[in-house]
Amino acid sequence: MGKPKINKNFLNRDLPVLILSTLFGVGYVPALAGTAGSVVGVIFLFFFKSDLSFFVFTLLVLFISFPLSTRSEKIFGEKDCKKIVIDDFAGMLISLIFLPKTTGFVISAFILFRIFDFFKIYPANKIEKLRGGIGIVGDDLVAGVYTSLILQIAKLFLT
Repeated sequence: MGKPKINKNFLNRDLPVLILSTLFGVGYVPALAGTAGSVVGVIFLFFFKSDLSFFVFTLLVLFISFPLSTRSEKIFGEKDCKKIVIDDFAGMLISLIFLPKTTGFVISAFILFRIFDFFKIYPANKIEKLRGGIGIVGDDLVAGVYTSLILQIAKLFLT
C-alpha cells in the first residue's frame, strides 16, 4: 500500500481559507453554526480596549470576509454553506461597533442581530440571493447595520 496523495493546492490555498471562513471550525457546530459564529463575535468585543481598535478590526474582518466566503462556497460546492460563519461573525462585529460594553447593550445587540439575520428584512432578502461573498456576507452586513442603528439611537437616550 502506498501513501495517500495529498492535494498540495488544498493545503496551500484552500485550507487557510476554510479555517478562517469557518472561524477555526466553529462553522462545523452541528446546529446553529451562525449563532455560534455570532457568539464568537461577542467574545471578540472584549479583546479590545478601545473602540477605534475594535472598529479597525471589524473593517478588516469585513474586508476579508467577502473573498473568503466566495472561495469557501466554491470549495464546499453549496450556495451559502452553513459552515461558512465568518459572515455571521462580521455582522455581529458591526452590530457592536461603538456600543458600551454593558450586559444590556451586548445582549440586545446579539438578540437583534440574530432576529435581523433570520428575517432578512429588505434589502437583506435581495442581497442574500446574489452570488458568492456578496450574497453570503451582504445580508449579515445589513442585519449588523440595522442592529447598530437601533442601538446607537437607544444609546443616545440611555447614556
